[in-house]
Formats: sequence, C-alpha cells, structure tokens
Amino acid sequence: MVEAIIFAMIAAFLAFRLYAVLGKRTGHESTYSAPKPAEDLLGVSKKPEIVEEQRDVARVITAAEVEPMDGDAVQGIRAISAADSSFHAGEFVSGAEQAYRLILEAFWKGDSVAFEEFVAEDVRDAFVEAIEARVAKGETLENRLVRIERAVIAEASLVGKVARIKVQFDADIAAVTRNKKGNVIAGSLSDAVPTHDAWTFERKLRSNNPNWLLVDTDEAA
Repeated sequence: MVEAIIFAMIAAFLAFRLYAVLGKRTGHESTYSAPKPAEDLLGVSKKPEIVEEQRDVARVITAAEVEPMDGDAVQGIRAISAADSSFHAGEFVSGAEQAYRLILEAFWKGDSVAFEEFVAEDVRDAFVEAIEARVAKGETLENRLVRIERAVIAEASLVGKVARIKVQFDADIAAVTRNKKGNVIAGSLSDAVPTHDAWTFERKLRSNNPNWLLVDTDEAA
C-alpha cells in the first residue's frame, strides 16, 4: 500500500514537470506558480528582445540561438521561427534537456502514465513494451543520468504546419539492473557510460495542443 502511494506521488510529480517542459500555457491552467513558467521551456517563450525585422521574412537568428544547433539545422529553425514568433531555439534546447532527463527517469521507474501524454503513440507503445518485458523478468533499473555533456539541434524542418526538431544528446549515464532477488546482474552506479542519443520532437504549430511530442528516439550517429 505504501509503495503504491509512493509511485502515485512520483507519477503526479513527473506529470506536472513533463507538462512544464513540453507544453506552454494556454490561458486556462491553474494559478500554480512553478519555478520557471511552462511557456519559458522548449522554445515557446515570448522573448521581448527577439523581434521580427519584417513580417514576410524569417526573423533574425541571434548568435545565442545558433550556438546550440548544427549549421544544417539553421534553415529549418528559421522557417519554424517565421511561422511561430514565440519560438526560441536556445530555450527549446534547454527544455529538451529537461525533457530528456524526466522522460528517461519515468521510463526507468516503469511509470508509463507519467510520460504518456508527452510522447507519440508508437513511442509510448515501445516504452511500455520494454517496461512490461522488464517486469515479466522481475528486473528493476537503478539508472541515473549523471550529466548531459552536450545538447544540440541536429535537424529541423517545417512541413506544412508541422515542426520537427531532432536534438542530439551526449550524456553520461550510470546504470544498474537488478533481478527479482535484488542482485545486480548488469551495470554499475560508480561507472558512468557515455551515451549518444537523438530524440525528435514534433508539434503542429498554432494547434490547440500546446505540447511538443517525442516522436522518435534513436542512437546518434
């Protein structure tokens, strides 16, 4: 019973934090005051210092925004910025780092409810299948994201009203797998392993759904 309550509390906490990372306010949310407003995360904040020079062209991408992206992604980011003047690449990368951490932690805990609203259906199904396979074996994970060394926008595109952004994460993860008896069968919490992932987020601009959804996960090239 105590364990169920604890997991319920974890689910509630992660659900709120994931919305804060992947969504933006629509004007109808509660008045709960988070440390950092939801609209300031994943590139959806309205920065007064970022302005469009002309209405009919993509706004200028500042040096601060270019830094967290590969050169090939700039054109796509310009297209997204032109379609959504509230988008800010630097803020998006910052929010993506938080999303990376929070979704991984929820997955490691086996809490599919916490991330289901923030990932595409096929991604959710893959995560749930992996969790169920782990549970069937009686295995548990004690993984820890030690640090994110680097996060950079690797690709960006706008097709119609759908924006897609791939972020490459270079991170160090300490991972331990235990069997049903609690014995360590793989990994070590004292040795972090370099990990290179590429996560793709997608959002239909100007839609009623404010969330950027995780639509693909892959190993970075």
